[in-house]
Amino acid sequence: MIIGFDADDTLWHNEDGFQASQREFESLLAEWANAPEIEDQLFEIEMRNMPRYGYGVKAHTLSMIETAISVSEGQASAALMAEILDLGHALLDRPVELLDGVVEVLDELADLTLMLITKGDLYHQLSRIDSSGLKDRFWQTEIVAHKDVPTYKRVLGLHGIEPEHFVMVGNSLPSDVLPVIELGGRGVHVPYHVTWSHEQHEGHHEAPVIQSLTDLPSLLSDWEIH
Repeated sequence: MIIGFDADDTLWHNEDGFQASQREFESLLAEWANAPEIEDQLFEIEMRNMPRYGYGVKAHTLSMIETAISVSEGQASAALMAEILDLGHALLDRPVELLDGVVEVLDELADLTLMLITKGDLYHQLSRIDSSGLKDRFWQTEIVAHKDVPTYKRVLGLHGIEPEHFVMVGNSLPSDVLPVIELGGRGVHVPYHVTWSHEQHEGHHEAPVIQSLTDLPSLLSDWEIH
């Protein structure tokens, strides 16, 4: 059995940094719109830009710049644009902070075959994986543009893994859990305390939910995974 792990908000903190950055961004545009209006406009622009930019800090920063131009009706100054770029740089330079218990869990599962499957900007994710200290714990690492059924099918096929022999663990139901289940594998949902709107799922699902990654070894043991 192969165990796949998501990275952002599953192994290390991520979305809380984006949320804090967005609050600062909203304060920069406060003279033109209130926070909910800016949040809605930014989300709309990010979704529209996703086919162009994909995921990650760089895509987020470009969408913040576009949002500033739109919300201010072109009045945003070059100095304000520089401040927005600084927000993006701060996210790119943010140190990796592992979630509690991650190292211990990976140590406990060291006899299993572990994969890391994450999406986002290639260079930024490679940098975070390197600085996390976790790189050598994974048999394979895949950085993908999307996490959907065709992507998982491609990745599993590339490594000769049958879906029924694969478990994916992550904080996002739409990205980490439901596509793998649809493909015929298993998924484990580990909720993070804050979730980007694009990664939220309101519908019913039957995937097991654990409140901490530290609960994963006992769940896998109950499944008698080898």
